[in-house]
Amino acid sequence: MERPLVLSLIAQAAEEQWEELALAGMGLSTLPESIGQLTKLTSLNLGYNQLTALPESIGQLTKLTSLNLSHNQLIALPESIGQLTSLSSLNLHSKQLTALPESIGQLTSLTSLTLHSNQLTVLPESIGQLTSLTSLTLHSNQLTALPESIGQLTNLTSLNLRSNQLMALLESIGQLTNLTSLNLSSNQLTALPEPIGQLTNLTSLNLRFNQLTALPEWIDQLTSLTFLDLSSNQLTALPESIGQLTNLTSLSLRSNQLTALPEEIGQLIDLTSLDLRFNQLTVLPEEIGHLTNLKSLNLGGNTLTQLPPEIVIKGGLIVRDYYLQRLEESTDYIYEAKLLIIGEGGVGKTSLANKLIDSNYKLKLEGSPTPEKSTEGIDVLRFDFPHTSGNSFRINIWDFGGQEIYHTTHQFFLTKRSLYLLVADTRQDNTDFNYWLEVVELLSEASPILIVKNEKQDRLCQINENQLRGRFPKLEKILPTNLANPNNRGLAEILNAVKHHIGQLPHIGQPLPKTWVRVREELEADPRDYMTQSEFLSLCDINGFKRREDKLQLSGYLHDLGVCLHFQDDPILKNWIILKPEWGTTAVYKVLDTPRVQQTLGHFSHDDLAEIWADDQYTDMRDELLQLMMRFKLCYEIPHRPRTYIAPQLLSLNQPEYVWNENDNLILRYHYDFMPKGMLIRFVVEMHRLIERDLVWKDGVILADENARAEVIEAYYKNEICIRVSGFPKKELLTRIRHEFNKIHDSYERLRYQELIPCNCQACKGSQNPHAYVLQKLQERIQNKTYEIECDKPPYLKVDVFSLIDDAIGKFLESELFPKKLSGKKRKRNRPSQDHSTVNIALTVPINNKNQQEQAMSNDKIWQGDRIDGDKVVGDKVAGNKMQIHTVEGDAIAGNKIVNTQNLAQAAQDIKALINQLSADYDTTTPSGKRKLSDRVLEALEGNTTIQSRALNALKQAGKTAFEEAIDHPVAKVLVAGLEGYLE
Repeated sequence: MERPLVLSLIAQAAEEQWEELALAGMGLSTLPESIGQLTKLTSLNLGYNQLTALPESIGQLTKLTSLNLSHNQLIALPESIGQLTSLSSLNLHSKQLTALPESIGQLTSLTSLTLHSNQLTVLPESIGQLTSLTSLTLHSNQLTALPESIGQLTNLTSLNLRSNQLMALLESIGQLTNLTSLNLSSNQLTALPEPIGQLTNLTSLNLRFNQLTALPEWIDQLTSLTFLDLSSNQLTALPESIGQLTNLTSLSLRSNQLTALPEEIGQLIDLTSLDLRFNQLTVLPEEIGHLTNLKSLNLGGNTLTQLPPEIVIKGGLIVRDYYLQRLEESTDYIYEAKLLIIGEGGVGKTSLANKLIDSNYKLKLEGSPTPEKSTEGIDVLRFDFPHTSGNSFRINIWDFGGQEIYHTTHQFFLTKRSLYLLVADTRQDNTDFNYWLEVVELLSEASPILIVKNEKQDRLCQINENQLRGRFPKLEKILPTNLANPNNRGLAEILNAVKHHIGQLPHIGQPLPKTWVRVREELEADPRDYMTQSEFLSLCDINGFKRREDKLQLSGYLHDLGVCLHFQDDPILKNWIILKPEWGTTAVYKVLDTPRVQQTLGHFSHDDLAEIWADDQYTDMRDELLQLMMRFKLCYEIPHRPRTYIAPQLLSLNQPEYVWNENDNLILRYHYDFMPKGMLIRFVVEMHRLIERDLVWKDGVILADENARAEVIEAYYKNEICIRVSGFPKKELLTRIRHEFNKIHDSYERLRYQELIPCNCQACKGSQNPHAYVLQKLQERIQNKTYEIECDKPPYLKVDVFSLIDDAIGKFLESELFPKKLSGKKRKRNRPSQDHSTVNIALTVPINNKNQQEQAMSNDKIWQGDRIDGDKVVGDKVAGNKMQIHTVEGDAIAGNKIVNTQNLAQAAQDIKALINQLSADYDTTTPSGKRKLSDRVLEALEGNTTIQSRALNALKQAGKTAFEEAIDHPVAKVLVAGLEGYLE
């Protein structure tokens, strides 16, 4: 519709011979023919209206140099557009254009033409007449081909064809030799024409999201390239000529099918960013080490089996540095591995370790004057044998004590890339095969396992071998032996199996920088238990290391491999390298094994440690050893009792008496498929500062923070941890508890568990055995807009999903339940069309005159009322996507710029008006009704970018709480949480 004020402005502009006019965002659906009277105009801004057509009189504006028609609903352009021969800039970002008139070719003064986000399927041949163009933007259309005349645009420096449907390019594109930027991403290209190689001025080439299967050898002609994006294609290899693009600073090859890279990649020495994620790379060329200017190297989603996993897991520049050292110092190879012997106490693990080293080892049998002593903690033995490669192979045998007290700590040493022997005593039925196999599977990342049946007194033991193999695919063999047999029955078979399977570990024979191997050998020969970090760094210097970061990388590698211990991020332990890990673990276990510490239920002091660690080997390192215990989460200092500690695994099993208020609790349970021992101990150590008085025992703890209390109990026999929280602020306390358990869970790569919350239907509420729901499943329902679920117990009542979560763990999870509600591909895919009845909201909201055109139009020059130097300013009202005009006296706009003030009150008023229009169909007294109304409002905002932009800016500037208070509606909290997801 034509607005009276617009007609008045046009008349005034004609009379006063204005040169610039901005009518952006005025809700215009038509433009009057009188616009043709403004023959002096050089700039006309009609953006952000609802124009579907232009009058023929537009062609009379022959002095126009800039015409902005963006964000309208134009379906076609009049032929008279070709009369605007002075135009240098034309913006037709309009969403609805399906074709351009041939007369477009008459605009020979154009230097910039913007046609993106329309419905164009072809371009007219006349486009080739626009020979002055330097920038042509055609992205987000439906072009399937380009006209041959495109090659005549020889002054183009920027061509954007992103997000079309191009399947091939014409050879004439090679004539655009002045191009510096070419964007062809998100098309359907399967190959590039050879003339592309003539575009030698290109500095940026974007080809991501196409279907390219190969890159031509002539790519090396594009020597000016600094940016090349080939991600999300189907490349299986790169040409060697890629190495000629020596000016590249950014190269993305993400999400292809590359299995290898050419050595020439190392010639791209100016690269600062290299993205190789999600390919099929198993190895990288050593020359990657030459890329010393890299600031970012992304390797995730590959399986780099030819690199030490300890290096791969750190990724990025650590991998680059590793290759650099190999290039500088040449290469040696790894022939060393760990053999870990596990099982219950007294089953013969130590005897087997000694027999593997020396078959003539004489066992110290039970009943003899000096029987075999049970291992306290961990013993480490070394065994060398000749490998088939001709190299000497070193096996580091770790003999683990089997007593219950040691199980918590063993997890720190059950490493990847190792071979495991699980030893069982056939005279006893105390070996829990499932427990030990589960532990190895959880912590060792698919390491092979052998079960050794020690058939003492030749007593046979039956094991359901098929069942165990079905459950644990890495169980390789079950081997019987009698270690006391004079003929060593079965020992040779065990030794052969050990040599075979340990020789098959993926890291055997891996190349390492020779300097690493030399330092490793010197550390191994050092008789000391520990050395200072300074001594280690000096040793690296002597052996040819040049950079401090390389030395620390080696110590980290040896730490991960279990050869030594170096906690680089610990303020105390970082200054020491523990050369013999068994020295440290033996010292730790001496504390746990001390009768006095056991009798005091885990309590000990600094004075106690002075006695326990009185040997010369410990006296100078007591503080470090205590720090090691705390690092392993084996003890904590009692608050307000300095130099006094508790080892929680020695606490009493008896649950102390305490009073608990069962009213209005937040309740959460963790259920594990398999629960490793020590989960609660680690939690208690982390949260010890919140322990209420002495309310802590081996299986549970009471925490207190302000007026909130938490009960956390481990039910190991049920594989569960149960949490109840009461008081205020209980939700904040539960948040902290969940955060700590999440950290513990994350430390186990393959831990399988569920978070469970109780049903609150009438049948279950108050029950000691309510139905339980998996929290993740409830969240999935909310994200899929399914807000009710049926209780699994009679009478099978329907339950509101939000009330379930609110009653159990509090409303603080709203941000978790609305992850990126409006963002990303999902939003775009589910977005209703603009003319959908549920989106066109007839909303009328007065807008403060100082908040004129919003951020989306902040770069436009607006003439409103009289001249910009200041009489009248036009305010506005929003009607859906329409702007209703009214006049506001007294405010002026200076300098042809909009005063873009983000007004919290105005944004809240917009949102509240929208809520009020939509709320009739929803019950906002229920959680379900609030969420449904919130979803409806968020959906409507997608159809009104002005209000959406204003709301998001208000949220960013004022913050969540202030915006909720300003909206002042029952749905405000949920709605703002959804907007926060959009910002994320």
